[in-house]
Amino acid sequence: MGSTRRKFLSAAGAAGLGAALGAPADGAPADGALADGALAAERDAEQIEFFGAHQAGIATPTQQYLQFLALDLVSDAVEDLRAVLQQLSAAARLLARGEPVGPLQTGALPPVDTGETVGLRPARVTITIGLGPRVFARGRFGLAHRRPAPLVELPSFAGDALKSGISGGDLCVQVCADDPQVAFHAAHDLIRLAAPAALPRWLLAGFGRISNSRSQTTPRNLIGFKDGTDNIMVEDHRELERFVWAGAPESPAWIHGGSYLVARRIELLLTPWDDSPLDQQQDAIGRYKLSGAPLGERHEHDPVDLRARAGGEPVIPSDAHIRLASPGYNHGQRILRRGYSYVDGLAQGSAAAGLLFLCYQRDPRAQFIPIQRRLASGDALNAFVQHVGSAIFACPPGAHPGGYVGQTLLGGG
Repeated sequence: MGSTRRKFLSAAGAAGLGAALGAPADGAPADGALADGALAAERDAEQIEFFGAHQAGIATPTQQYLQFLALDLVSDAVEDLRAVLQQLSAAARLLARGEPVGPLQTGALPPVDTGETVGLRPARVTITIGLGPRVFARGRFGLAHRRPAPLVELPSFAGDALKSGISGGDLCVQVCADDPQVAFHAAHDLIRLAAPAALPRWLLAGFGRISNSRSQTTPRNLIGFKDGTDNIMVEDHRELERFVWAGAPESPAWIHGGSYLVARRIELLLTPWDDSPLDQQQDAIGRYKLSGAPLGERHEHDPVDLRARAGGEPVIPSDAHIRLASPGYNHGQRILRRGYSYVDGLAQGSAAAGLLFLCYQRDPRAQFIPIQRRLASGDALNAFVQHVGSAIFACPPGAHPGGYVGQTLLGGG
């Protein structure tokens, strides 16, 4: 393990960790190097600042593409954990600016930056980093006493068919961008830079974002329904404070301004869904497929009336997804969703497609867990989906210039 640590620290030095934390890496274009002022302005408009009170990629209008990476730490030395987080943060800062993470021209040596985005714009790329429960396990990094109470192991839910290889992880890196190659490049380089102290556990590419901003139209998911209509909007700062950002009394001070991320990989059983009548599909969701309006209403953003009845029966069925997921059925609780669709080959003669469900919240014990228990026990959609992957992470607050994500927990420069 000591050898692994020495190799990692050597690799971090070769990549210019110290320089990356405070200045562009070798080979990165300096500020003002772009010759055309208009092009520079367009490039700046596609940059989302890495530093801030909160990590970017949470209350950020959702981008079109995703690369979600889970890593496992090889070492149990807290110095290695700190070095990995410093390296990831240093690279994320450069990636957010559309700059390479290190030299592109190295002669006889492998380039530090893999080069897929040469000539591309930043594409609003964000990198969000989280810590899994095992980081706080006794006997690993000496952090057991600092584990936040909301960072619980997720319970087993009815109908789960979880696969260990696509579940869990010591660290997560959520990469979102408006260009799929920009997103891939970030994940590719971050995997290389984290090694050998942290190795990839699972990786999934996504597309077709769920909307979370009033500046966006509501997109459709892979079963043809609009997705994100009743999501928390990033413009609603009071809702973010109430439901998303970690704070007292639930969480310790080091994570205040951060959030808790739940990731669930949900396979769609497309054959039975595609063979179902439209009325059955709409009853399962609780909305009209084309307009997105709640059943019984005319427009997408009309209020959901869970008390409306027709012929003695509820207009929105008792097992409809939007009924069981609504704040009215969950003590007023809400979550911020940032899910993405994915396709992964074929399954039983149809596309192996699904949703990487990502949600951020202040306390999963009061939010995701009771909501999912209710859905797992009675949601009409259960006949058409299967949960195969699951993970939970504590996402620290944002880093300040010269610092790194997780510094509030681990300290050090």
